[in-house]
Amino acid sequence: MGAAVATRRALVGQGFGGLIRAPPIRIGTPNTPYICSPCRFSQSRRAIASSATASVQPENNSTALHSEPFIPPTRPNVPTTEVSERLEAIRNAKPFSEFLTDSFNREHNYLRISITERCNLRCLYCMPEEGIDLSPPSHLLTTEEILHLAKLFVSQGVTKIRLTGGEPTVRKDIVDLIVELGKLRSIGLRELAMTSNGISLARKLPQMVQGGLTALNLSLDTLDEFKFQFMTRRKGLSNVLKSIEAALSLGIQPLKVNCVVMNKVNADEIPAFIAMTKDQPIEVRFIEYMPFTGNKWSSGKMISYQEMLKTIRESHPDLHKVQDHKNDTSKTYQIPGYKGKLGFITSMTHNFCGTCNRLRITSDGSIKVCLFDNAEVSLRDLMREDGGMGPEGERKLLEVIGVAVKGKKEKHAGMGELESMPNRPMILIGNGSRRYPTQGRHSTIPLHLLSTTHSLTSLRLYSTSAKSEPPTNTQPKLTHVTSSGAAHMVPIHHKAVTARTAKALSTIKFSNHTAIELIRNNTNKKGDVLSVSRIAGIMAAKKTSDIIPLCHPIAISNVQLHLRVIGANDNDISRQNNGRIEILASVTCDGKTGVEMEALTAAMGAALTVYDMCKAVDKGMVIDGTRVVEKIGGKSGDWREDGWIEWSEE
Repeated sequence: MGAAVATRRALVGQGFGGLIRAPPIRIGTPNTPYICSPCRFSQSRRAIASSATASVQPENNSTALHSEPFIPPTRPNVPTTEVSERLEAIRNAKPFSEFLTDSFNREHNYLRISITERCNLRCLYCMPEEGIDLSPPSHLLTTEEILHLAKLFVSQGVTKIRLTGGEPTVRKDIVDLIVELGKLRSIGLRELAMTSNGISLARKLPQMVQGGLTALNLSLDTLDEFKFQFMTRRKGLSNVLKSIEAALSLGIQPLKVNCVVMNKVNADEIPAFIAMTKDQPIEVRFIEYMPFTGNKWSSGKMISYQEMLKTIRESHPDLHKVQDHKNDTSKTYQIPGYKGKLGFITSMTHNFCGTCNRLRITSDGSIKVCLFDNAEVSLRDLMREDGGMGPEGERKLLEVIGVAVKGKKEKHAGMGELESMPNRPMILIGNGSRRYPTQGRHSTIPLHLLSTTHSLTSLRLYSTSAKSEPPTNTQPKLTHVTSSGAAHMVPIHHKAVTARTAKALSTIKFSNHTAIELIRNNTNKKGDVLSVSRIAGIMAAKKTSDIIPLCHPIAISNVQLHLRVIGANDNDISRQNNGRIEILASVTCDGKTGVEMEALTAAMGAALTVYDMCKAVDKGMVIDGTRVVEKIGGKSGDWREDGWIEWSEE
């Protein structure tokens, strides 16, 4: 196979003038040919490579790569059309799995797996004081199921797996599980990480590192013994510090310490955590306090990243930004001369959704595509069907995973909505997933919706009620406002792309005759009022999402502005003796959301420009009657204002 790859590189570099541009792709195992989405091209790749190898045998790689331009040998037994088809297959082959690529082209190569709901601490921000109802053991993923999912995801391009909980170390077979997961390095896994509270980690850590653990995050919110007991409702600070020492002695890198910062609780300890980075290669990451059921979150308890950064710079003005990796969740800084670094995880004030590459599997086997998304689907139930662990089961798993990933939103909700959203306690969501609680427990998409009689590619994810039906609400409601009154952007990822048009009308009424005469004679000192206003309206339509906070940016395909001047001598202005200008804005797009706001913004932009250009001669102008008069397309259907008759300048 090495010779074939070398030959293929030679062909890419010289023989075909750069026509073969597709990078190498991951090929599934022979027993599971469906696993890799581009594998339908694999046979063509192998055929080209093997045929080229049989025909071309350079003496060494150097000669093949650096000799004079290489002309592929003629192979009469292979029709030209067949060679073209094979080359086209290689060009079109995608280097990353379609199942793990969302609709915003984010490639998800990082998988977090919660392997238990149990924990040996009771942290204030994580678990309700009254505790939680744990799932029955039969509901949790078995070791075999965890390994099956991990291997499936790695086969699709996942290069990093992180084990979370609960607390992963309370699982009896944690070391054996890490050893088995470590074997996935042979098929592409590069990093095996774990997030732990460190209470019972130190003595197990050497075996874990030997088995394949490469990175470690330790949760530690205080360095004060009394405060530790208050925040975690348990003793054990010395155990956590021993785990940090053990990790350093074993050379684990990266080694990160996660600290949830809370106002009037541990914010005063930020300098002490910074001191940890002076002589040790530790990255301390300060996390904005996030709302989860039972942690009594309030905005007063949260300290923003900007506030923390300002406080740190008062004592360390030379703190400087370090280049982050593309998919980092934290913003990384360093103090000159310090061995370690500081990070800030800004989930509440500044999301990092645009580069998110993470997927989550909960301890009971549901896939979660976002920390703050309540949609889920059970992979566990699919695996437990007849044949669910075989090739056909893998095919269905990949289909469902693909649907979930494609349904991932562009970004999660803002702080105003997150604080009022119901969700499970953090202990039940794998340190990074979230579900609406139902009657004592949660539920997922019912399996009958995943049967072969339904189209998996058109399946939409939602949180379900106890009756396993999508929630409905027939009462009128404001779509941009939550039940608590918080504003939010309406998700549109599930909507179909359709042609949509909206028209809006606005009128500028003058208080004297001067403005109308100047406009009609084109003698206004500021220039051609109608032309400038028309351009202003078009520009305003294109900037709507920058002006209106909750509007989605959309690709506008057409904007038209019509302005008609109605003067004092016109028959239809018996009550408008000083004249007026009517502005009709028409905006069209092919998209998932309407263009009413773009039409209104266009009309108002043009009206305001008329006002600006005429205010020197008429300070009593009134902009009046701005409204949508027609909309076409979209789920709600077409609509036109009663009595409105369309007009144009012509």
